[in-house]
Amino acid sequence: MTTPLLVLAWGNLSRGDDALGPLCVAALREQLPDFLQEQVAFLDDYQLQIEHALDLVDRQRVLFIDASLNCTAPFQVSQPKPARDTSFTSHALSPQALLQVYQDLQGVPPPPCTMLAIRGDQFELGQAPGAQALAHLASAVKWARQWLLDSQPGDA
Repeated sequence: MTTPLLVLAWGNLSRGDDALGPLCVAALREQLPDFLQEQVAFLDDYQLQIEHALDLVDRQRVLFIDASLNCTAPFQVSQPKPARDTSFTSHALSPQALLQVYQDLQGVPPPPCTMLAIRGDQFELGQAPGAQALAHLASAVKWARQWLLDSQPGDA
């Protein structure tokens, strides 16, 4: 059975602040209230792939999470829409391109999606996440936990 809510994060744990997405998923897993255990699926990967479009099937809502050099601190929230962009034919996709793949495959619009971009500054290989990024992560986890609590099945 497919859970109604999906949290999909990406990033590399070995590249400093790029780990913010997977670290956010790990924190949300730990903090998930018992009554939501059957309602939420968590996925994390190094990058979005075309195959992730299948993970969106039958979801009521989706939360994407990634680190960003370009968002405002501590994090920024947006609603991505399906679109072809320069990532569409590469090995890694933007959320918009992934939603376009979903729409092309399924023939229907994707479920409502929210993008949580967490501000990061250091993405060098072998670095640990920086102190400022971890503070941004704490704020983002708090926001995402509330998103999950507010996204009860049937609330679409």
